[in-house]
Amino acid sequence: MGCRLQGICKNCPGISHFWLAYTSGVANPLPALSLLETRVLGTLVEKQHTVPDSYPLTLNALVSGCNQKTSRLPVMEATETEVQASIDSLKSRNLVIETSGGRVARYAHNFERVLQVPSQAAALLTSLMLRGPQTAGELRISCERLHSFSDISAVQGFLEELAARQAGPLVLELPRLPGARENRWAHLLSGAPKQDAPVAEKRADGGSGGDLSLGELAALKANVARLEAEVVALKAMVERICAELGIEK
Repeated sequence: MGCRLQGICKNCPGISHFWLAYTSGVANPLPALSLLETRVLGTLVEKQHTVPDSYPLTLNALVSGCNQKTSRLPVMEATETEVQASIDSLKSRNLVIETSGGRVARYAHNFERVLQVPSQAAALLTSLMLRGPQTAGELRISCERLHSFSDISAVQGFLEELAARQAGPLVLELPRLPGARENRWAHLLSGAPKQDAPVAEKRADGGSGGDLSLGELAALKANVARLEAEVVALKAMVERICAELGIEK
């Protein structure tokens, strides 16, 4: 019986040159992935953890995962044809495997094995592929369902390892944006990211002349939602304390 991982397994005669390059320590030979290819790859890694009973995914499930409105930046409306083309491209690079059996084709990722990264690093790369550039603190929150990092320093450590990777960096620390307290990180699977200008022009009224990036806007919305939830919790706590002490509001 032939190996199911033909072209990926080191014992197979059809071993891919991508595998040889990674295991021999040569600089990253993987061609830059398109935005949709990173979305497909990230969705497969994510769904393996969040809906394991449905994994590997069908084409229909993969399209839905790529186009979902939450936890995605930017939001897409990819067609089945476009997603299938991205799957085929990723299959040619051994990053996606089509599983056999059943009436419908299903697809699984080969992400960690091809890139030779641990699961913690794969979780960070997945979040960056699905949500765009993020700070270490934001990544710790967005990766919770993929891997639970003990603290921000653990996230930072894995990011630094990915940036200093001998076979070629997979992430890049971006310049700090005006008014930001932390630097954001971006993945390099699609090549060098377009960076926002570190200094924005000031308008006459003192405001910033530059528009917020999609990543910054998403981060601000997430922070506002978190603060609103904390306010609601604090109000409930105050009401409970007042009731216990017999204090009228």
